[in-house]
Amino acid sequence: MGQKLKIVGWISAGALAGALTTVSLQTVARGAMTPLPLEEIQQLSAVFGLIKTDYVEPVDDKKLITDAISGMVSSLDPHSQYFDKKSFKEFREGTTGRFVGVGIEITQEDGLIRVVSPIEGSPAFRAGLKTNDLITKIDDTAVKGLSLSDAVKRMRGEPNTQVTLTILRRDESRSFPVTITREEIKTQSVKGKIVEPGYAWIRLSQFQERTVDDFVRKVEEVYKQDPNLKGLVLDLRNDPGGLLDAAVAISAAFLPEDVTVVSTNGQLAESKATFKASPEFYARRGQGDPLKRLPAALKKVPLVVLVNEGSASASEIVAGALQDHKRATVMGSQTFGKGSVQTVRPLGPDTGIKLTTARYYTPSGKSIQAKGIVPDVMLDETAEGDLFASLRMREADLEKHLSSGQGEEAQNPAREKAREEARKRLEEEAKKPLAERKLPEFGTDKDFQLAQALNQLKGRTVVASKTLTERKEEPKEN
Repeated sequence: MGQKLKIVGWISAGALAGALTTVSLQTVARGAMTPLPLEEIQQLSAVFGLIKTDYVEPVDDKKLITDAISGMVSSLDPHSQYFDKKSFKEFREGTTGRFVGVGIEITQEDGLIRVVSPIEGSPAFRAGLKTNDLITKIDDTAVKGLSLSDAVKRMRGEPNTQVTLTILRRDESRSFPVTITREEIKTQSVKGKIVEPGYAWIRLSQFQERTVDDFVRKVEEVYKQDPNLKGLVLDLRNDPGGLLDAAVAISAAFLPEDVTVVSTNGQLAESKATFKASPEFYARRGQGDPLKRLPAALKKVPLVVLVNEGSASASEIVAGALQDHKRATVMGSQTFGKGSVQTVRPLGPDTGIKLTTARYYTPSGKSIQAKGIVPDVMLDETAEGDLFASLRMREADLEKHLSSGQGEEAQNPAREKAREEARKRLEEEAKKPLAERKLPEFGTDKDFQLAQALNQLKGRTVVASKTLTERKEEPKEN
């Protein structure tokens, strides 16, 4: 393929673990110019002139034009975006799994930044940062009031430069500074292990350039430990997306060759495409088929896919393909619902726009946009119930979200009440010692949803949710 479809992910702050992910089709700028509406352009020119002459202080011409472009694009939907030089560079870095920083996964909590986990081997890991540490200052800047993206920008920088983080460690009742030297971080997007004889767990946290190779190595490692697997759990919970060719490859690892994985449809001819479980749709140029080394048994091993509200875009493509082809049982909660395609158009050597140009569809023709994948078996997060999932935002909760084109999701005023109750529970939960908290790390022996996935594979009774229901859609009103 001459063009490469990409999906790039971003996870929202704190417990609002929805994922604003993007499918992006990289192309050259189009030569044809659309005729401009004269009256509106005259109004724009008039406003520009008034600001230049009447505003309280001088305003840079470039800033006015850039902000006008940014506002025009961002008003369309949550995923269309103007890229200035810096944001364009960050966008490209997002798919590589490499960046310069301190090496921590973070969320927002009570206006502060909480460490979800340090990346193993990273500067933050070596400096002794721990899960649930709170960052109160970045250098001399207080974190309170900063957005999550602003905090990330302040912690990133050039290699071999230093940043000082002030850490609040509640369980030790102390606050202290840590000076960390930034370096290139290579994130690990694949984890896996034998959870018990005959059964394995493989987790994908994002779809990056290295994900397929890392997945193949992990599968080889698992089958070396246990060549007679009876079942496999593919964990896509909180996976915000990544590269589409990686999503197609992971799907192809389990599916018969040449079946449809995903299709896209939009106004442009290039937006009408079908991607299949065949090397031509996922193999990188000159590198051959990365799946050739996989054991043949992987095509037949009983499979469960775990998803939740944080599973978006590329992970929804995989879950939808495996579900539609009846290759796996999908378990968990309804996914995020990010099913739109964005095309990146360069506006110059280092700026561009990301514009929504298509929707994507599962093999059976279902649009996932603002709907998500509905699991075959709904599961609560814990044995005590679905305690905090209502805090997670989904595509349909975003302002100006694109509709699915197959009906509009019904709005439910009860959701905000449920979110408020969940926020209070989360505050109480955060006060407890780590060992007593109800949301254990994925893949541990206290992972309730993983335990139910194993029960499904073994043919045992599954404790399905008694409260989770599909978020339905309703026709648009005329």
